Amino acid sequence: MAGADANWLSQVTEETLEPELPICDPHHHLWDMPGSRYLLPELLTDTGSGHNVVSTVFVECGAMYRAAGPEAMRPVGETDFVNGVAAMAASGGFGPTQAALGIVSFADLTLGAAVGEVLDAHMSVTPRFKGIRHAAGWDAAGDVRNSHSNPIEHLLADPAFRTGFAELGARGLSFDCWLYHTQINDVIDLARAFPDTTIILDHFGGPLGIGPFKGQREQIFAQWRKDIAQLATCPNVCAKLGGLVMPVNGFGFNKAEVPPTSDALVTATRDWYDHALNEFGAQRCLFESNFPVDKASCSYNVLWNSFKKIAAGASPTDKAALFHDTAVRVYRL
Repeated sequence: MAGADANWLSQVTEETLEPELPICDPHHHLWDMPGSRYLLPELLTDTGSGHNVVSTVFVECGAMYRAAGPEAMRPVGETDFVNGVAAMAASGGFGPTQAALGIVSFADLTLGAAVGEVLDAHMSVTPRFKGIRHAAGWDAAGDVRNSHSNPIEHLLADPAFRTGFAELGARGLSFDCWLYHTQINDVIDLARAFPDTTIILDHFGGPLGIGPFKGQREQIFAQWRKDIAQLATCPNVCAKLGGLVMPVNGFGFNKAEVPPTSDALVTATRDWYDHALNEFGAQRCLFESNFPVDKASCSYNVLWNSFKKIAAGASPTDKAALFHDTAVRVYRL
C-alpha cells in the first residue's frame, strides 16, 4: 500500500495552518501486527507534525486481546493495553499530547444483558474507558469487506444486540457506530429507540466507492444526503467528520504516484463535509484523523490542513467545537 510508505508521503509537504488551534483527535488506532506497527511513537510522530494536538481518543481495532479466559472478556485486554499507552503519555515524558485520554473498546452487544459484566470489566480498568464500538459494516458484495466483528446484515436491529445496547445507557457509556452508507437507516432506527444514549457516527456513515459502488458516487451522494438529514433529526447522534479517504471510499488517492495536497482533498470531499456540517451543526460534529488507516492516502499534517480549509468560514466558537470542544464533551474527557 503506497500510502503506508513514508517516502511516498514525504513527496507532499505543507506549512501547517493555524498551528496554535487546539485539537482533540477523537479517532485513531494503536496496534502492533506483523508488518504493521502503530504505537505511541508512531502516533506522536504524526500528531507532532505541526498541528496542536492536545489530546486524542483511541477507538478499538482488535489489538492485544487477552489470550486466555472467557471469550467475552478477552477484548478487555485492549483497554488494558491502551490504558498503559495513555499512562505513558500522561507522564509527560513523551511531550504534551495526552494520547488516548479517552478509550473506546469492544464488547459483543449480542451477548444481551450478559454484556454488562464485560462493560463493567472495561470500566474497572480505567476511567479513560468511555464507550464501545461494535462495528456493523455489512454488504452482500464480495468486493466489500465486512467489518472485523463479522456482523450479521442488520446487526443494529437484532433483538439480542439491542438488549446489550441498553446496558450502555445504564452506565452512561457512548456507542461509536461504524457501518456503510447503505445501512444508515438502521442507525436512525436505533437512535430513535434509545434516545438517551449518545451515538457517534464514524466516518460519514461509510460511503463506499469500490466493487459495485465504483462509479456511482453521484447516486450514492444523493441518497446519503437524504439519509444524513434524517439521522441529524436524532439529537443523541453526533457525526465524526473524517475517515473519508480510506481505499474503501474509492477516491483512489492511495494508488496515485504522488499523495494529495490539502487542496486536492478539499476538492474531492468538501461536499460531504459541508452537508454533514449543515445538518448536524458544529456542536455535534468532530473532525477525526482515523489514523493510521487514512494514512494510506495522505499525511497527518495535510489531512488536518484540509479540515482547517473546510472550516475556514466558521466562527471562532464553531471552530473550537469542531476541532476540540465537541470531542471533549461527547467523550466526557
